[in-house]
Amino acid sequence: MERKGLIQRLPTEQVKQGAALLGLLALTVLAIAGPTGLLVWSEKATALEQREAQIAVLVKQRDDLKNRVMLLDPNNADPDMVGEELRRNLNVVHPDEVVLVLPESEN
Repeated sequence: MERKGLIQRLPTEQVKQGAALLGLLALTVLAIAGPTGLLVWSEKATALEQREAQIAVLVKQRDDLKNRVMLLDPNNADPDMVGEELRRNLNVVHPDEVVLVLPESEN
């Protein structure tokens, strides 16, 4: 009788251990190759660096635009900036002035 009970219990223990082993294997595979696994981690780090570089460029552009807005404020406009904008937009030049055209990247 004892032997029969032992034989019936063994398969259930083996099934439980097998299921636990499969669960651990699944977690290991997900930790390595899953959507947030080690293989994807370096790709995400590279993408993060690219995004940070883009953000730095955009922040510089925003700061430049803020400065232009401040210089063109109607209540306290910078005369040099106003003159520059008038000449650029209305193509107005004094007879004794020389116009130098700079590429947009240097402006």
